[in-house]
Amino acid sequence: MRTSAVRIALVVASGAIALGSTFAGAQRSGGNPLRGTSWQLVKFQGPDERIFTPDDKSKYTIRFGSDGRVVARVDCNRASSTWRVNASGELQFGSWSRTSAKCGTGSLHDQIVNEGAAVRNFEIKDRRLFLSGMKAGGYYELEPLAAGKR
Repeated sequence: MRTSAVRIALVVASGAIALGSTFAGAQRSGGNPLRGTSWQLVKFQGPDERIFTPDDKSKYTIRFGSDGRVVARVDCNRASSTWRVNASGELQFGSWSRTSAKCGTGSLHDQIVNEGAAVRNFEIKDRRLFLSGMKAGGYYELEPLAAGKR
């Protein structure tokens, strides 16, 4: 009986430590889990529920700077803007500036540029970033970008 009480205490303590470190990480990032993170595209589900996956995830990246700037690579083009999360947790971007090269066949560039500016919501679940909120529907699923590729 005593052994199970010790195990329960250890589980509770471990949970408290994990929760405390998560909270401390949120505090360091100003309570914003996107600040200072970098992501690469895993898939995009369009409003018609079709799923698009990139031929090379590293060609579709986004970095949320700690300074309120966001930088993105969308296949053969680069883009930048400002970003913030408002009090209700909605993700807001400023005006985007971007290059406008014509990307090759199979590129998701046009799809992302047309839909991506309408993103309003984010959720981090199971170490994945989900961006959604476009009027027509659909979502982006991204994974953390490896440290060496930032």
